[in-house]
Amino acid sequence: MDNRSEIERFLRTGDYDAHSGAWPGDILERERRAHDELRQALAMEVQRRTEGIGVPEKLQGLDVVALTRRKVEPMVRGLFPSAEQDAVLAVLERSVVFLTPANISQVLLKSSWLNTAWDLANLYLLSVGAELLGEDAPRILGLSEHTTCYVSLSYFDEESPFADFLVHEAAHVFHNCKRRTAGLPETRRREWLLDIDFRKRETFAYACETYSRVLEAGHNRQARMSLAEEYAACAAPSDERASVREVTELVREAAAARNGWKRILARCAPPTSAGTRASVTAATAARRHGPDDLGGPPSPTR
Repeated sequence: MDNRSEIERFLRTGDYDAHSGAWPGDILERERRAHDELRQALAMEVQRRTEGIGVPEKLQGLDVVALTRRKVEPMVRGLFPSAEQDAVLAVLERSVVFLTPANISQVLLKSSWLNTAWDLANLYLLSVGAELLGEDAPRILGLSEHTTCYVSLSYFDEESPFADFLVHEAAHVFHNCKRRTAGLPETRRREWLLDIDFRKRETFAYACETYSRVLEAGHNRQARMSLAEEYAACAAPSDERASVREVTELVREAAAARNGWKRILARCAPPTSAGTRASVTAATAARRHGPDDLGGPPSPTR
């Protein structure tokens, strides 16, 4: 198979040969050339499909840092001790990137992983109403990679009163980011910003997302509990990685609590037994996209 066929396969499916056998040179040269050419082809194809689309007026002059801080601050204040809150906020407030015509090519060229770049390309194409790259392309609104939260322009058109996928993606940063990255002391038992059960990461993110909206709209306990019941009756995450029943239970419990964020965290913490904890840690380490300083694969929303 020649490299042109490999490029076409990647653009259509997101799949590629990890050994880059269609490119000449030794293994390192083949990998470098393949990754560069696949990324460039992806960026060019996205530009072709979205030619003439400009930056939306709603983003012109938008202070993304201020918006992000306003959205994530209640979550950070509820989950972290006061001495650590400013450090965590400093990480999160600059973590959000809205994919726009002005930055999409650079994002695709610089993304750490080819399959992440392909997902981001489709996220952007979906947000601007362009044709996706393939039949199996993901229809997602956000994706977290390391400490960066890529968010769709659809964020500004979301009509659901319980949706906030900026908060959802920010919640994933807690298990992707080590404490030392935020300038916080780290120990063998406290390595990540938050210790979230590998199997409950999406449940945690959905619960935080929904509770953030409940907290914003409900100004007292009774109002928050009423909103939690409204959510349970009419909304649910369309994601096989999260249990609808568990998310609704978490939101109800959080709405009734003095600090709902802590309730969500407690329910999504890893098992306490050493054997189970070790197996979860091993599963996490085995996942793709795991540099030494960062944990776990990108976490797509919806």
